[in-house]
Amino acid sequence: MTREDPPDSVVSTFTDVPMGDLTEGNLSHTEKVPEKVAEFPSKSEEVWNNLEDNWDNDPDNARNWPKSKKWTAVSIVSAYTFVSPLASSMMAPGIPEVAAKYHITDSTTIALTLSIFLISFAFGPLILAPLSEMYGRTWVLHISNLFTMAFSLGCAFAPNTGALLGFRFLSGLSGSAPIACGGGSVSDLFSERDRASAMALYSLGPLIGPIVGPVAGGFIAQTIGIKWVFLIIALTCAVAGLVGIPLLKETYAPVICLRRAAKAGDPEKATKVHPHLLQERGSKLHVLWINLSRPIIILTHSFICFILSLYMAFMYGIFYLLFATFARFFSVTYGFRAGVGGLAYLGLGIGFVTATIFGAKFADKVYKTLADRNGGISTPEMRIPALFFGSFFVPIGIFWYGWSAQAKIHWIMPIIGAGIFGFGMMTTFLPIQLYLVDSFVYAASAVSAASLFRALLGFAFPLFGQRMFDTLGFGGGCSLLGGLAIVLGIPFPVWIYYRGEQMRAANPLTRDSTLPKKP
Repeated sequence: MTREDPPDSVVSTFTDVPMGDLTEGNLSHTEKVPEKVAEFPSKSEEVWNNLEDNWDNDPDNARNWPKSKKWTAVSIVSAYTFVSPLASSMMAPGIPEVAAKYHITDSTTIALTLSIFLISFAFGPLILAPLSEMYGRTWVLHISNLFTMAFSLGCAFAPNTGALLGFRFLSGLSGSAPIACGGGSVSDLFSERDRASAMALYSLGPLIGPIVGPVAGGFIAQTIGIKWVFLIIALTCAVAGLVGIPLLKETYAPVICLRRAAKAGDPEKATKVHPHLLQERGSKLHVLWINLSRPIIILTHSFICFILSLYMAFMYGIFYLLFATFARFFSVTYGFRAGVGGLAYLGLGIGFVTATIFGAKFADKVYKTLADRNGGISTPEMRIPALFFGSFFVPIGIFWYGWSAQAKIHWIMPIIGAGIFGFGMMTTFLPIQLYLVDSFVYAASAVSAASLFRALLGFAFPLFGQRMFDTLGFGGGCSLLGGLAIVLGIPFPVWIYYRGEQMRAANPLTRDSTLPKKP
């Protein structure tokens, strides 16, 4: 981190005062500093002042970690982020086996065994993201991973449909932690200019996990039984925890400072010297409520967050709609069995991987080029051109998939269409997440607010998707979805590109992101 790049995206969860921006002139009317600080600082206070003044160059600052340590942290967060979506989708090709095992005949209940994971996956970040900003991101990730392992074992040995649905719901709740905290961890580790590649690696987990899951899950369910799908998920969680717990250290600056204050032997004096470490007055329950309500406030009080989250959610809904209908479509139309049917998901996976490799470099290059043309000053709107690019591929892929499926031509054609959609989806996800992280002081809460919409539509679309295709046909249904993708994905990003800075300046949630920063 440089002096020109203050950690403005890192804020104490106990006040609204950004670290590194504590001058009275930069405080809003709701932000207060203590009226009186010790007139003659003691030696310990001087030590703390020196530590805070040198935070930009402090080795405890996550942005100053060695590159190897940074990328190890990002890789572990990405591994955690890979496991939970793997749990969400690995059973998809084995849905017929689940229906047979538990004697389920209703199509909505069958779809619910897959998608109920996403309803708690939607609301989990509203709790876990603020908790990560109160107590640190690292142990929220570790503990949630252990709970996901336990709930996956519960799914494996569920005696009836109700128990299976209950454990699937709880798995989604604990599995949402990496989605809630991961974007904030990337923000902790990398400055705006260097963030694109790390965010691409982090974003790959929740998109590639649901692809690897069905490919492996199809063969597992077909050969050794659906129970082993959940046992292997639990084993994957165990492996991720064995690597992550000893190697992943805390990245969130306010929590690091609070822990360092506690070790100093006089934390009360440390908090008096550093107002941003001072907890809000009132009960712990009041402080918890303020933090838990923050994602909802961001979602409902920022139109930019709302519209970008809606676009992400719409694409995620289509994504899970394809998941829920692939098994039946390729089985009925092309005679694929569960194992081979899992390979149909590879089209989406190839699209995701290609977009991650290409999209990250493209987004990073565009961002740096625009910043250089602007005299070295970067803005979040410089992320949007990469979103323009990806948004064109989304409807193309949807139309391609739908009409090739309608015509029942060679099986590779709908898979190619799904791959094009996957490329567009991933290429748009990356700049949207980067824009949210760059614009909001509470990065984890902003990303979790977006994930609320995303998971809700991912839960809802499979419940009505098959009926929509039965009524309109694959071509008509995908034409409807493609048209909506054009409406959401083309005009609004253009509008944000030209008016986004003005809107951010008028909103107290994003006002700080309008301060000039060197990229």
